Amino acid sequence: MSEKKLTVGDWMTKNPITIQEDASIIEAIHLLKERNIRRLPVMKGSAIAGLVTEKMLFGYVPTKVTSMDQWEVHFLLAKTPVKAAMNPKPYTVSPSTPIAEAAKLLHDRKLNGVIVVDGGGALVGLITTTNALEALIYFAEVAGR
Repeated sequence: MSEKKLTVGDWMTKNPITIQEDASIIEAIHLLKERNIRRLPVMKGSAIAGLVTEKMLFGYVPTKVTSMDQWEVHFLLAKTPVKAAMNPKPYTVSPSTPIAEAAKLLHDRKLNGVIVVDGGGALVGLITTTNALEALIYFAEVAGR
C-alpha cells in the first residue's frame, strides 16, 4: 500500500474468487456460502462476463409458496447457468481510481461492490462497501492523531 492510501488499489480485495458463466446457480450459491462472500465476478474464460450477487441469485430461487417440491427447485437451479442471473455490464474502476471517487460511486448508485480492472480490462480486484468503510476508519484514526 502507498503511504497515503488514497487509491482503490490500496483498499481493494485482490484476486477475488470468481465463477465461470456456465456454472450453475446452485454452484454459485454454494461458493458464496462456503467462502462467506456476497458477490462473484463472472468469467468467460479469463475475460469478465459480468457480476452476480447473493441478492441476484436468491432472486432466482422460487418462494416457499411455489408448487414445486425441493427436488424440482434444486434441479431447476442446477440446470440454470449463473449467466442468467448476472449483471452483464457491471460498474468498473481501476486501481488508480481515487478511493473517494469509488466510495461516491458505491454511495450514489447504492452498490455494494465494484469490479476493479487494469488498463487491459483484466480483473484485478473488487472494491466493496466493507473496503470503503475500512478506508473511512483508517482516515478517521489518522485525523484523530
